[in-house]
Amino acid sequence: MTSTFPNISISTERLVLRPLDEDDVPALAEMMNDEQVVAWTTVPHPYGAADAHEWITRLAPDERTGGRGIVLAVTEFLTQRLVGIVHLRNTDWRVRSSEISYVVAPWARGEGYASEAALAMAQWLFHDQKFERLELRTAADNTASQQVAQKIGCISEGVLRNAWIARTRTEDGTWTDVRTDVIVWSLLPEDLAGAGEHLADSGGFPSYSDWN
Repeated sequence: MTSTFPNISISTERLVLRPLDEDDVPALAEMMNDEQVVAWTTVPHPYGAADAHEWITRLAPDERTGGRGIVLAVTEFLTQRLVGIVHLRNTDWRVRSSEISYVVAPWARGEGYASEAALAMAQWLFHDQKFERLELRTAADNTASQQVAQKIGCISEGVLRNAWIARTRTEDGTWTDVRTDVIVWSLLPEDLAGAGEHLADSGGFPSYSDWN
C-alpha cells in the first residue's frame, strides 16, 4: 500500500500553507510567468490559466494521492493573498526522505516568506510525519534559493556537475536552455533545533490542522 501525506493546513506567524484551490488560478498563472520562475524551474512558458487549472485540479492532487509528495499554497495570514507554493516531491517512504522546492511571487520577495514556509514544512515533515531527511537542490547561480537553504539550516553536501537545464534570455528577448551545476543540500531533524527555538521565541512556531 502506498503511503500518502494528509491534506494539511500549516499556520505560522505570517503565513498559512494550505491546499491549492481553483480560486488560486489567476495568481498562480501570473506568478509562474515571472522571469525568475521561468529561469530556474521547468514550468511551461508562457504559463496560462489552463496550465494553472491543470496543476491545481489534477497534477497536484495526483502528486499527493500517488504518494510522491504534496503541494501547498503559501498565503499571507492577514490578506489571504497567494505568496507562493511549496512542494515536497520525490518522496521515499521507506527511507523517510523527501525533496523540497518553492516558488515565491515577485511582489513578495525579500520578506523572508520562502524561509518561513520551507521551515514550517520541514518542521511538520519531521515532527508530525517522522521523516528523517529533507533534500533541496539549487542551481549553482540561483543565489536566492541558496540563501533560503542556509537560513533554514541546510547543510551543503556537494555539487552535481552539469546536472540541470536552466533558461536564460537571449539578446533578442527569447528564452534558451543552458546547462548548469546543481548544489545538493540536506536538512535532518537535529539541524532544526536552533531554527525551531528561534521561531518559538518569536511566536511563529507553526501549528497544524487536518484540511477537510
